[in-house]
Amino acid sequence: MKIFLDTVGCRLNQAEIEAIARQFRAAGHEIVADAAEADLAVINTCTVTAEAASDSRAAIRRAARRGAAQIVATGCWATLEPQAAAALPGVERIVPNAEKDGLAAGLLGLPQAFFDLEPLARQPLPGLRARTRAFLKVQDGCDNACTFCITTLARGPGRSRPPEAVLAEVRAALAGGTQEIVLTGVHLGSWGQDLTPPRRLGDLVAAILAGTATPRLRLSSLEPWDLEPDFFALWQDSRLCPHLHLPLQSGSPTVLRRMARKTTPETFAGLLAAARTAIPDLAVTTDLIAGFPGESEAEFAETLDFVRAMQFAGGHVFTYSPRPGTAAARLAGRVPGTVARRRGALLRQALAESAQVYRARFVGQTLSVLWETASPIAEGRWRLEGLTGNYVRVAAEASQPRWNRIDLVRLEKQGNDGLTARIV
Repeated sequence: MKIFLDTVGCRLNQAEIEAIARQFRAAGHEIVADAAEADLAVINTCTVTAEAASDSRAAIRRAARRGAAQIVATGCWATLEPQAAAALPGVERIVPNAEKDGLAAGLLGLPQAFFDLEPLARQPLPGLRARTRAFLKVQDGCDNACTFCITTLARGPGRSRPPEAVLAEVRAALAGGTQEIVLTGVHLGSWGQDLTPPRRLGDLVAAILAGTATPRLRLSSLEPWDLEPDFFALWQDSRLCPHLHLPLQSGSPTVLRRMARKTTPETFAGLLAAARTAIPDLAVTTDLIAGFPGESEAEFAETLDFVRAMQFAGGHVFTYSPRPGTAAARLAGRVPGTVARRRGALLRQALAESAQVYRARFVGQTLSVLWETASPIAEGRWRLEGLTGNYVRVAAEASQPRWNRIDLVRLEKQGNDGLTARIV
């Protein structure tokens, strides 16, 4: 059978769709790049924002238009709105998040134990999702109660994967030629708290670094209150990428309280100072929400000033959208859409400016880059694009396609969203 896989949303969804691909391949099926070729299409949906939910519906409709013989919808949007998902063209089955890890087994009529053997060597998904980095889900669910977040409803309580299972997946990814491992989870920093005996994320990171030869290890989003004082000592191993994604959401203490975030601007700033002291050239990126209910002009000004002071290396800005079932959807003081969008634009501008300042530090330096794309531009010439360990996007030209290779480059010039370089 030919299987088409598509995903919307976060790195965790990407990790899940890669795991589903491995399971289908283990059962002897082929993963294809186009829904038009597929006997079955699996769409992993997202609902973290109204836009993500819309993108999820569009992905399902796109697979139907391409002629997929049958469509299975899974993920957060399909879990929370199964009737709406089932009503879309071509959808024959809904697999909620609680059953997603067994999706292939359920569809193929195989026992889950069939897939509990040593995983196959990783192969990148075909087509546009042929990523060089392997996203591995090590944790799912969340026990936080951020008032804006619908993920806890869609994913349930926090659950950690055992370290031996994670190490097996890392080794399988490396056997397939992966150059960078990315650990993902809904609440990644809570990994290990539910295990017996309890463990910490730092224990898992140390085990991967000690037990495998991964060239690069990167961590996805971490809540700032999860990081122990000794956590940053892990970066003494240069294979751990000097990049932290720490969601801030707001720089106003009163807005943070309404969000039920377990941090304050002061503690967040202290954490960044400690991290930057311990990890040279660290890139810190973040997430921000513009127009949270009740956000006054004074509170927004606090956020904008704080974001400028933190000098982030980049980030994402989301215009607040109420998600049914969340506490924030019931809060008074809805910010008009025009105001929220204006605030979002100002935050994006502030992040863009600080990102340029961060990147400018590296002009003239030599860093390693993992090439993620290679496009022909002329006879015997290729345009390469990739990421440094500290998440700076780099472009260069080469005489051969060096996709999924790590090269040392000299960074020469800054553009709008990255640096140009030459391979040394």
